[in-house]
Amino acid sequence: MEIPSFIYGTAWKEDATVDLVKKAISSGFKAIDTANQPRHYQEHLVGEALQSIFGRGIKRETLFLQTKFTPVDGHDQRIPYDRRADLVTQVKQSFASSLEHLHTDYVDSYLLHGPYSDYGLGKSDWEVWRAIEDIYRSGKIRMIGISNVSREQLEILVAKAEIKPMVVQNRCFANQGWDREVRVYCFTHDILYQGFSLLTANAFLFQNSKVKKIARQKGMTIAQVVFRFALHVGILPLTGTTDKQHMKEDLNIFDYELTKEEVQEIEMIAG
Repeated sequence: MEIPSFIYGTAWKEDATVDLVKKAISSGFKAIDTANQPRHYQEHLVGEALQSIFGRGIKRETLFLQTKFTPVDGHDQRIPYDRRADLVTQVKQSFASSLEHLHTDYVDSYLLHGPYSDYGLGKSDWEVWRAIEDIYRSGKIRMIGISNVSREQLEILVAKAEIKPMVVQNRCFANQGWDREVRVYCFTHDILYQGFSLLTANAFLFQNSKVKKIARQKGMTIAQVVFRFALHVGILPLTGTTDKQHMKEDLNIFDYELTKEEVQEIEMIAG
């Protein structure tokens, strides 16, 4: 499967979701990230945008669609499944709802939005993971994975799961080494690592003299420097920008290269 090198994230877009997804795809994004979690995502509006785009000749198979199953504690009162049902049924109901929202009969990537346990993996985590494995076996999911996961939890999942995680999506803090422990583990176990909040979690970078110098010398924006750095260290970046010019700038990062020294400088930056 060809996986795009940049993902457009749809969290917190609310009523602007349709317009922004259309803008992202028209700007050149080939991957869209969402979740069946009305508290933070409007998955059905992502689907509305896709349906409009598919109607204009863009084919479903040209887009990488990723969504998530969110445990009850991650929701507000709008829960897209029966909270009284067993966990396997909850996963099945949420997944069926996602397919309906997105007007598709498969998704390219399906993630557990986060473990039920703070440390290790408990009974609930395994029940949900096995339900996701079953849907994967049905052919309706191309890749499965987990978000908001620690190195310890990921090691347990890889060691004991029948079908190993293929994707990890975590928030990246520069002052915590850009999630280095999890990144390295993913690299050594052939797991696709996706990083989100690369800009919003690291606002200090916009005032950092080293990053500003690199941007000035390369003729890049600060955001472009951060996203290009991400690719250099094995992070598939997400962006959630609402500005069409920024969307185009983000996708232009492939026109630039950072030196090994510049990459090391950014990787070692602390807030």
